[in-house]
Amino acid sequence: MSHLTGAATATGAVRALGVGAPGYGHPLLAPVEWAELTRPGTPVHWAVLNVAEGPGSRPDPHCLETAARLRHAGVRVLGHLDLAHGARPFGELVSQAQRFVDWYRIGGFYLDRCPTERTDLPGVRRVTATLSALLGGDAHLVLGQGRHPHPGYAEAADQLVTFSGPWTDYRWSQVAEWTASYPEGKFAHFVHGVPRTHLDEALRIARWQGAGTIFFTDRAGVPGQNDPFHSLPGYWDEIVSRIGPGVSE
Repeated sequence: MSHLTGAATATGAVRALGVGAPGYGHPLLAPVEWAELTRPGTPVHWAVLNVAEGPGSRPDPHCLETAARLRHAGVRVLGHLDLAHGARPFGELVSQAQRFVDWYRIGGFYLDRCPTERTDLPGVRRVTATLSALLGGDAHLVLGQGRHPHPGYAEAADQLVTFSGPWTDYRWSQVAEWTASYPEGKFAHFVHGVPRTHLDEALRIARWQGAGTIFFTDRAGVPGQNDPFHSLPGYWDEIVSRIGPGVSE
């Protein structure tokens, strides 16, 4: 089963294969990474801003500057909220979300460690409806689940991260049948440890499985060490040259 590539028709869906940055390090520690997202012609759909496990306790001047540069470059900035698999109190999440809106003028939210089970769906829908209302209904919401959830979650947000993990798993992964009911761009894939020689294969898998947003890196995921998605892949320029508006298989 494959998904057609090309322009999406559903509201909120992305229109061509592009990059979603899951969240680089602080701008002082990763200035090159953040700067690359604003380079003209770079097909970036959105970038996640995680100041201090959320918005932090006060506005960070470096993050304020970075967010402004991303917006000026046409990149949607998403505030990072950790749902802790459904364990975070609703009021706490809304309070953090409001600080993101007030301080960083974000355009949506990335809900990390989002639940996947049907029993948690009503709670997640309550959160996403509230977050959308905070931005006047114009919030781009991404559920960072990392695997295929119950199908009902597809109606709770604009995009779902249905794969997050190593290339050794991704190259043999199977897409859930229910995803065929949704247009190109509904799903996002984050894959680490992708060898340069397999980059084209990884992109074919993403398109075949209907992912509109990707972040592929040759960095390895080592437990207890830095997140492999926090820095640029060694073949960043090659990714940029291979994807973008109008590119299809």
